[in-house]
Amino acid sequence: MPKKKPILWLKRLGLPALALSLLINIYQFTNYKFTDNSILVLEVLDGDTLLLDGKVRLRLRHVDAPELEFCSGQESKAFLENLVKGEKIIIQEKILDQRGRPLALIYLDNILVNQEVIASGWGRYHSDQSSKTSVLKSAGQQAKENQLGVYSPQCYQTENLEDPDCLIKGNMDKNNFDFKRYYFPGCAQYDFTIIEKDIGEQWFCSEKEAKEAGYQRSKTCPAKKFEP
Repeated sequence: MPKKKPILWLKRLGLPALALSLLINIYQFTNYKFTDNSILVLEVLDGDTLLLDGKVRLRLRHVDAPELEFCSGQESKAFLENLVKGEKIIIQEKILDQRGRPLALIYLDNILVNQEVIASGWGRYHSDQSSKTSVLKSAGQQAKENQLGVYSPQCYQTENLEDPDCLIKGNMDKNNFDFKRYYFPGCAQYDFTIIEKDIGEQWFCSEKEAKEAGYQRSKTCPAKKFEP
């Protein structure tokens, strides 16, 4: 009898593991002594995630910061560290996201930390419904208009500043990061496609390179092979 492929076992274990993680997060969230009293921030894990006294993780509502390995990920973490690490914060409007992770509005004295991060540009505004939705959305729009943080030319690009000879744009669907398409000059959407390196999008020098990274040619591109 042939052995089952490991990938099948991983798929079978994936859903129960996710459910278990969700239950653990809910248990920690509901049993942790969240109050309006100040709580110590032990560590900053990245640009939108804190480790609180009691080893509880808490994410900032409305904030989507880059992963540490992506463009501005380290800068985003450093910005939040400078704000709250070792400080006592106030937690308000707590919820769980779809993955069971606790989120909240965070205050340091009278400063809304979520707003500071979004206004700096080191975290994107993430749509959510709270008492601060309009304020935080406006802060995100201003950061984008002023090309701050993740919206700076370092991360938000229509031209390849590091290697101008590599012209292929690798673009992802923000609602499904597994949906990856690439565009080259001559593709209908090429001029309008922006490389947002803070979410992992990237430039490629050849179609082969893009395909090896998991990207597929857009249907709006010519049938002929790209020639740099």
